Amino acid sequence: MTTVKEQQVIQTEFKDRMNEDELLNCMRCGFCLPACPTYIESGYKETHSPRGRIALMKAVVDGIIEPDEEVERSLDLCLGCRACEPVCPSGVKYGFLLEEARDIIQQNKKHSAPVRLVRKVIFDELFPHPNRMRTAMGLLSFYQRSGLQTVARKTGVMKLFPDSLSTMERVLPKVPTMKQMKNRPEHLAPIGKQTKKVAFFKGCLMDTMFLETNDATMKLLQHAGCEIVTPQEQACCGALHGHSGEKSSAKELAKRNIQAFEDFEVDYIITNAGGCGAFLVDYDHLLKDDPEWKDRAKAFTDKIKDISQILYELDFHKKVDLKLPHQIITYQDSCHLRNVMKTASAPRALLQAINGSEYREMKDADRCCGSAGVYNIVESEMSMQILDYKMEQTKATHATTIVTANPGCLLQMKLGIEREGLADKMRAVHIVDLLLEAAEQKK
Repeated sequence: MTTVKEQQVIQTEFKDRMNEDELLNCMRCGFCLPACPTYIESGYKETHSPRGRIALMKAVVDGIIEPDEEVERSLDLCLGCRACEPVCPSGVKYGFLLEEARDIIQQNKKHSAPVRLVRKVIFDELFPHPNRMRTAMGLLSFYQRSGLQTVARKTGVMKLFPDSLSTMERVLPKVPTMKQMKNRPEHLAPIGKQTKKVAFFKGCLMDTMFLETNDATMKLLQHAGCEIVTPQEQACCGALHGHSGEKSSAKELAKRNIQAFEDFEVDYIITNAGGCGAFLVDYDHLLKDDPEWKDRAKAFTDKIKDISQILYELDFHKKVDLKLPHQIITYQDSCHLRNVMKTASAPRALLQAINGSEYREMKDADRCCGSAGVYNIVESEMSMQILDYKMEQTKATHATTIVTANPGCLLQMKLGIEREGLADKMRAVHIVDLLLEAAEQKK
């Protein structure tokens, strides 16, 4: 709960920092309402819509209302999926407004000691440090491989946790060993004639928990004729920080990444996680007020490209014979890949090129699955409501393979499969893993 003094400081910060032109750009037309999952799942509550949240921000700026718990709750419940942006006729950059508002509130609110500790560990001590991320994932790997996981499940320890967390534990991938996580390539030659030279953004969870998917990504790039460099000084993209009211930390991580990549002469910087890619491509906005970094940030963002987009542009699906045993495939959009990076047709074209399989479009494939970073942990009830709807649409396709393009989406869809009791009939897989499977399928 914020005190009166904290609210006064927050209100002053809103007036000083919020982009009033952007707030006024919202015409209150309501085109965003059908695109907003929390508006729909809350029973069409206006304060849980993009239009309503912008109205609350503007009212705080104007001093009409105080930035109280209701305002904070409205902003917290937002997924940040940014599905409102493509449908907005005025082009309101809602995501930027949301991040600024959250940062103002979080930086001027006194948290309880446990919350301060958790935030410090996650935002300051863990994600900015690749070695510590590997150590943390190494402990998870030990838990999975040592027999502790089996004991925890048999003794019912996991039942002490909320259902969504205990189910999530069951769908986590097998984490690589510490040796595997440390032994990462810095340079890979293309297979066949070189088409492009690219740098690979390896990410945090992607290069630890989802290391096999990173390996698959690099193999696909090699098959597409790409020479690959992986700068070793790169850091976390900063998305978790930027979305959670830790904007200054996000800026520092952005600067570290720009510096790590700018000495490499490459055509593109490739990502394979929609959430990371969308934050990377917004570095120019994040650092727009920094005269030393804004031009460097723009040069960086101009090179960001998702793996599916470059594979499509290099005609990977036409040059490589993609084949799988018969299965029905459907695709769940990564919100940020679609709404921010504007990549939607490329992954579908790649999937439709797989011989032997049948592609079926899911209704509302562009609606958020409810993962949204750590949203499915901190806002479990709303997240599961959204996931239940998503699983209804998935089941309607009769798909046996759900394809995603982001690690959070992948875990969320695995969670949905587990909750529905469909683990023996359906699987969720990252698009690069499926494409590599199709490329290496024995003829």
